[in-house]
Amino acid sequence: MVAKLIDGKAMAEKQRALLVEEVRGFEKATGRPPGIAVLRAGEDPASRIYVASKKRTAQSLGLNSWEHVLPEQVTQSELLGLIERLNGEEEVDGILVQLPLPKHLDTHAVLRAILPQKDVDGFHPMNAGSLFQGMPTLVPCTPLGVMKMLEEIGCGVAGKRAVVIGRSNIVGRPMAALLLNASASVVLCHSKSDVRAETLRADIVIAAVGVAGLVRGDWIREGAIVIDVGMNRGEGGKLCGDVAFEEVSQKAAWLTPVPGGVGPMTIAMLMHNTVQAAKLRCKR
Repeated sequence: MVAKLIDGKAMAEKQRALLVEEVRGFEKATGRPPGIAVLRAGEDPASRIYVASKKRTAQSLGLNSWEHVLPEQVTQSELLGLIERLNGEEEVDGILVQLPLPKHLDTHAVLRAILPQKDVDGFHPMNAGSLFQGMPTLVPCTPLGVMKMLEEIGCGVAGKRAVVIGRSNIVGRPMAALLLNASASVVLCHSKSDVRAETLRADIVIAAVGVAGLVRGDWIREGAIVIDVGMNRGEGGKLCGDVAFEEVSQKAAWLTPVPGGVGPMTIAMLMHNTVQAAKLRCKR
């Protein structure tokens, strides 16, 4: 068996086409487009690239987009003051703080400062709590994108055995919650788990741990669906995922490439969340 590739670029383009119509409808109804403000502290090269990509996508969809670039040594109070100001700006529907922040800043306090209804990353404790109670509002973008990808390939997750590798608040935990809400049987693995034993029994494997090539071909049962969320630098600086692509492609039925898999869908879902946040705020 040779796995079929899950084309995240094509799926993201489909989502963007749908969003263009939603943005036009919102602007016609309210007199303005949805708007997103992105905050970046410092000059981390990866963060600069990610923010530029998000800004280009927002503008291509007709969204208002503001980028706030803060110095590496910005103080906690200065950053919180900017968030407070953006919380009060009516045309700002979504606020995103690009992570990671400089180490002297309290990331949890910064994320809690964003109004839940403007938290387009879905990281605020109130949004996380709603997700785990089965009443999601704004959902973390990468897990939401993975669910859309599974839907696009015709994978009904209800009754499936899903293994999520990695328990971060950004991907692993919300991914497990979304799958559970969709009636999958979910195993959330971490450094103390016998990961191979779990993945060998899985219908769906989602790798989100940040270790290049961790998931090998002999970890995957024949015909499984494998989603690689990892984004690592391998030999020569080449981008690679958490999955040993060549090995796993000989066992899986479906497999995401890196790059070109989950990444484009993550940005598409950020735009989706911004539009949804705008609509929800207009219903107040």
